[in-house]
Amino acid sequence: MAVQASESAAPIGTAPAAAPPAARRDRLRFLRNGKTATGLAILGLFVLLAVAGEWLAPYDPSAMSDDVLQPPSWEHPFGTTQTGQDIFSQVLVGTRGVLVVGFVAGFFATLLSVLVGVSSGFLSGIGDEVLSALTNIFLVLPGLPLIIIIASFLPDSGDVIIAVVISLTAWAWGARVLRAQTMSLRGRDYVQAARATGESTWRIIVFEILPNLTAVIASGFVGTVIFAVLSEITLAFIGVADISHWNWGTILFWAQSNQALGQGAWWWFVPAGLCIALLGTALTLINFGIDEFVNPRLRTAVRVRGGARMRVGFTPVARAPRGGAEPAGKAVGARETRETEETSV
Repeated sequence: MAVQASESAAPIGTAPAAAPPAARRDRLRFLRNGKTATGLAILGLFVLLAVAGEWLAPYDPSAMSDDVLQPPSWEHPFGTTQTGQDIFSQVLVGTRGVLVVGFVAGFFATLLSVLVGVSSGFLSGIGDEVLSALTNIFLVLPGLPLIIIIASFLPDSGDVIIAVVISLTAWAWGARVLRAQTMSLRGRDYVQAARATGESTWRIIVFEILPNLTAVIASGFVGTVIFAVLSEITLAFIGVADISHWNWGTILFWAQSNQALGQGAWWWFVPAGLCIALLGTALTLINFGIDEFVNPRLRTAVRVRGGARMRVGFTPVARAPRGGAEPAGKAVGARETRETEETSV
C-alpha cells in the first residue's frame, strides 16, 4: 500500500532529527585517540603549573638557605642547589616562561605562514613570485644562529621579545607547505563554482580554502611550538637570554656553570630535563593525533563488523573464520587485493 505524502513528511515546526550516534562518535574521534588524549592530559598539567606555579611553589626560587646541595627529601622534593635554592620551586615558576614563549611564538609564526603561504598559493603572477621568493630567503636562513645574534643585541630579552624573534624565523616552512596545499585546492570544483557565482577572493579563501587547511595549520602550529620551546631553552642554557628570569633552561645553565654533574648533584638537572622531555612528548603525541585524524591511512588497526580488519596503509580484507574453508569469492577478492597492493607499492 502506498504511503501518503502527509504521513511521510515531517510536521512543520518540529525540531530536526538528532544526529545519528555514529556521526556523534566520529566528531569525538580525535579526542578518543589514545595519543591525543595522553598528549592533551600532559599538556594540561603543564598549563596548570604555568598558571598556578608561583602560588604552588613552597619557597622563593631565588632565596638562599643553609641547606646546600641537599638531595631530594620531603622538605625539598627536587633537592637544593649549592646556594640552598629550592629546585622544585624553580621548576614550578619556570614553567610559565617556557609555555609563554612556545605558544606566543607558535601563534605569530602560524599567522605569518597562513598569510604568506595561502596568499602565495591562491594568487598568481608577480604576487606569487614575490611571496615565494621571500619564503625561500627565510628558508635558507639558519634559524637558531640568527635568533642568538638578534637576541644578544636586544636590550631587553624578555619572554615576549624572544617569542617574537623566534616567530620571525620559524614561519617559512609552514608557509611553503600551505602554499603547496593551496595550489592543490584552488583548482577543485567547489572553488571554481564559487568563482563562477561571483564570490570575492577573500570569501573564497576564508570560507572555501582555509577550512580545508585547518588540520595542516594545526599541525604546523604544534611543530612551531616545539621548536620555540627548544629554542628558548637553548638560549637560556647558553646564557643569551636573561638568566635572572627563571625557566627550565636557566636551571640547566646554573647547573652546568656550577659543575653539578661533577659534584654528583644529579637532582639539579634531571627534573628540568624530564620536564622538557615530557612537554616535547605531549606536543608530539598531539601532532601524531592530528595526522591520524586527517589521514585515514595512518589510523591504528581497529575491528569492524564482518571480520574485516583495518590495517595501517592497507585496504581492509575479509578474513575467513578459524577452522573453516575460505569461500572462493572472498579468496579471489583477497588475492586480487594483495596483488593490487603489491603493484601499488
